[in-house]
Amino acid sequence: MAAQPHRKPEDVSAGDTLSERAAILVEQDIISGQLAPGARLGIVDLVSRYDIGATPLREGLSRLVSRGLIVGIGQRGFRVAEVSREDLLDITRMRTVVEMEALQLAITNGDDAWEAGILGTLHQMRRYIERNAAEFREGAPDFDKLHKAFHTSLLAACGSRRLLTAHSDLYDQAYRYRRVMMRGFDSGKKFVAAHQGLADKVLARDVAGAQAMLRGHLGSTLQYVYPDGE
Repeated sequence: MAAQPHRKPEDVSAGDTLSERAAILVEQDIISGQLAPGARLGIVDLVSRYDIGATPLREGLSRLVSRGLIVGIGQRGFRVAEVSREDLLDITRMRTVVEMEALQLAITNGDDAWEAGILGTLHQMRRYIERNAAEFREGAPDFDKLHKAFHTSLLAACGSRRLLTAHSDLYDQAYRYRRVMMRGFDSGKKFVAAHQGLADKVLARDVAGAQAMLRGHLGSTLQYVYPDGE
């Protein structure tokens, strides 16, 4: 079962519980930058902001603590997780461990439907960029979904729900940093070429080559956001 891209406010349905709705809305505001790193999350303010009761809000915030987007501050409540080079290094290290294993399993186990999924998500992402050449940066909801869907498709055949969940959570934790990196792409061609090359290695069932390329891909955010170890 493939992990899902992070959900947007417009994705919230009547079937979601209030605590799920709270987690979705707070998550979106964190990864979009509307709730800044280190910002205090006061329950009273959030009740007014989202029109959700205090109890489901606390439950929703607790869910985000486990995903690394929020930290608890003892009895004083919650705050948005800070950003730092050390944090991104840790996220990148964990993503590398998780995704190297998941990618090897996916290449070993993947069938024709898995290959079609990779080609399909890559095509959708390419077509979006062709139509929105100047607006494909992270932060556009449609692009965000397509970008994450592509990376998830590479691992989708790994056969491990926990690996896919870890991939999804870590991908979202890196989102705030990746938005900075995306400013370095002066056109969509370079971006598409990087992802096409990764897909080619995976579809060729070149485990070593695909892992090496993915490792470099994951590390590029750290290198761009914090050049020279700054």
